[in-house]
Amino acid sequence: MIRVAIVARAVYPLHGHGGLERHVYDLVQYLANDGLDVTLITRRPRTAPPASTTAAIDPRVTLITVPYRTFPLAGRRGTTVIDRSTAYPLFGLRAGRAAWQLVRDGKVDVVHGFGASVLGYAKRRAASTAPLVLNPQGLEEFGATNPERARLKRAGYLPLRRAVRACALAADRVIATDRALEPVVRAHLAVPPERIAIIPNALDLNWLDRVAAAADGTRLRQAAGIGSGDLVLLSAGRLEENKGFHHLAAALGALRHHGRLPERGWRWVLIGDGPYRRVLERAIAAAGIVDRTLLLGRLEDKDLHAWYEASTLFVHPSLYEGSSLVTLEAMAHRRAVVATNAGGLPDKVRPGLNGWIVPAGDPSALAGAISGAVEDRERLGNMGAAGRAIVEKEFSWEAAGRATVQLYQALLD
Repeated sequence: MIRVAIVARAVYPLHGHGGLERHVYDLVQYLANDGLDVTLITRRPRTAPPASTTAAIDPRVTLITVPYRTFPLAGRRGTTVIDRSTAYPLFGLRAGRAAWQLVRDGKVDVVHGFGASVLGYAKRRAASTAPLVLNPQGLEEFGATNPERARLKRAGYLPLRRAVRACALAADRVIATDRALEPVVRAHLAVPPERIAIIPNALDLNWLDRVAAAADGTRLRQAAGIGSGDLVLLSAGRLEENKGFHHLAAALGALRHHGRLPERGWRWVLIGDGPYRRVLERAIAAAGIVDRTLLLGRLEDKDLHAWYEASTLFVHPSLYEGSSLVTLEAMAHRRAVVATNAGGLPDKVRPGLNGWIVPAGDPSALAGAISGAVEDRERLGNMGAAGRAIVEKEFSWEAAGRATVQLYQALLD
């Protein structure tokens, strides 16, 4: 039996419901179900009592929590540049040291870390026998999401970039979550091709199919006063500038102005919250689409997935992206997708098959793709079915989990 330590800054449900949180939770679940002995090392939750944390994830998993001390100016949720370049690497030193102690005591065979969370282990890798697998996540700290602030942002992220590079240098394998991201991993982390493994982020389709069905989507439409034949454009994600929602607002405003959307028969539903909310609200007002927009904030899983079922088309206008679980979720719910060419999105959205790909940061291209989609709604059903088939074949945990365990076995042989 393989004994693995998973080391991550956050996990669902202890630290919210982001892409990293959900991925770590699903990975831990898959590995435990496959018979591996799993230890999860993460930061202490702010609210959940210690006795309930293991049960909230999986009672078969050994949970170790270490402090994550956010600095006064870093923000409560730990998502600012200041926090990610100070508190995060310090957490990585503590969490990685905890993993090293488990290896030293003969309790762990493989260490699998996310981002800078295994920095303490990377610094001791030469004295350790357990291989290190690193998932560097989206590498936002290496990419500029706003050219006007690129220089300042890159300077602020310097400590985090150094921490992630140190982890990559020590890793036996570095995971690229999409084929499109492999060149990014090679360029930013200086990892040779033979040390890169392509294993995509994945979905638990059994869980997803249980959480919401078509009837749930109908219920939400009725509650929101949306007709059964009305067009619902859905977007989801944290409200940050790099998600590009302001460009989508501009695109929808232009489509409305030129009469390319049914005047009373459409809504843009945006799910998520974050520091860019007020700026986005102003962009929505400037685009003249306040009366057509539902800005719903953060939702529970059942409501988020019910909105996938309620939607006609999923639109993801990201300027910078890692793998994008929300896009995979929309595809799993059989929705056609309009997305940008950011990050790993082109690995998922195949033009003409299950959606449209447009250049990031181009409202005119977004408008053109959306216009083409809504003019041929009958085609959207077939595209949605194709998206589901892509997820089942390439992005399910059955495929990704099996590849992960095979990677561990190969490193231990």
